[in-house]
Amino acid sequence: MIVDSPKVETRLVYAHGLAAFGTLFISLLFGMLVAMEMAVPGSVDAAPWLTWGRLRYDHTQGIMLGWLGNAFFAFLYHAVPLLTGRPVTSARLGQWIFGLWNFAIVLPGWILVLAGFSQPLEWAEFPLVIDAFVVLALLLAAVQFLPPFFASGIEDLYVSSWYVIGALVFTLLAYPMGNFVPELVPGARGAAFSGLWIHDAIGLFVTPLALAVIYYVIPAATGRPIYSHFLSMLGFWLLFFLYPLNGTHHYVFSVIPMSAQVGAIAASTLLGFDVILVVANLLLSVRGTSWFKRDMGLRFVVTSVWLYLIVSIQGSVQAQMSVNQSVHFTDWVVGHSHLAMLGFASFAAAGGIIHAWQRIPGARYNPMLVGAAYWLLLAGVVTMVADLTVAGLVEAHLWQSSAPWIESVRAARPYWIVRVFTFLPIAAGFALLLGGLTVADFGAEQA
Repeated sequence: MIVDSPKVETRLVYAHGLAAFGTLFISLLFGMLVAMEMAVPGSVDAAPWLTWGRLRYDHTQGIMLGWLGNAFFAFLYHAVPLLTGRPVTSARLGQWIFGLWNFAIVLPGWILVLAGFSQPLEWAEFPLVIDAFVVLALLLAAVQFLPPFFASGIEDLYVSSWYVIGALVFTLLAYPMGNFVPELVPGARGAAFSGLWIHDAIGLFVTPLALAVIYYVIPAATGRPIYSHFLSMLGFWLLFFLYPLNGTHHYVFSVIPMSAQVGAIAASTLLGFDVILVVANLLLSVRGTSWFKRDMGLRFVVTSVWLYLIVSIQGSVQAQMSVNQSVHFTDWVVGHSHLAMLGFASFAAAGGIIHAWQRIPGARYNPMLVGAAYWLLLAGVVTMVADLTVAGLVEAHLWQSSAPWIESVRAARPYWIVRVFTFLPIAAGFALLLGGLTVADFGAEQA
């Protein structure tokens, strides 16, 4: 249940919101340079710090920790007091978290990776010294946001609150496993732990916080309750039970025991059914509300729901051995990742920021710019994902044939060139979104 709050730390909403956009644009630049290097080899690697691997590491970590991490923190500073009727633990603690996250994690992490210090681990590329600060920041975030929930009584928690609690607790447990353990455990065993984190980063950090935003914004913007609380809680528990089992499907046909591979494939399949339940519940909650025209935050959030359905079904399908055998290592997987992070998660994060921003007294807001941003972002993301998906299918077909491997590179190059140009609508969309939140006076709505 959403109740009145004594205080929302609007300065921290602003700070993390603006930091989210700042780190996002830098991360997009890294991604564009990576895409250019794929399309035109040798075009940007004039110095060691501009090599493909270093730029790609900074791109992925910047999107997850810089853009999405800050965006989710901004939303939590708005939502937690409203969900619990209590302020967050401390505004001063919030300032420390902000400083740690941006100036002890994201910024130095980028610099160290460009200087050649990193971990060769998926979604764990920042070096170990940065990982220590991430764990510290996650611990402080738990201290900042969890006490208001427990103080208000867990028997009355709304489903959005459950997702916030689950994300903060499970990420704090999973992050050391995926970032420290693979450094200590050699060979396939270390890879197995790394594989678990690949999906825990998405499934225990990004997805729960994105769903927390969605479950919050839909009833807050429509004035109507979620269709089924039972389906909401069923989806919550299935997510946190199944997602930690998924990671090994990244190592199908590997030396990791087949029982672990089959278990991951089964969990991936069941998770697809869970997502169908969650999405059906959310879409039934907005039926007849004219969400597409009325509320920009809601528009972003509901689009995120549809993208969540598509990317999750795609993930369940590509986990199957027959499909995985063909598309693994192709651009299909790259498209899948972008659909998850720049599609589902980013649209949810943007919707959460828009919703919170509109309710800050004296905040600036331009609905025309935000509306244009929506269409540019949707067009850019859909074009990029479709382009990479087709490229992956072309590569898979050539790899299954007797054609030399270099033929798949030549065949994929036109698609890589298209991907470079999709940077333009995506970057322009995010720029307009930032402009829509920083120009034109707008009287804050009541939460």
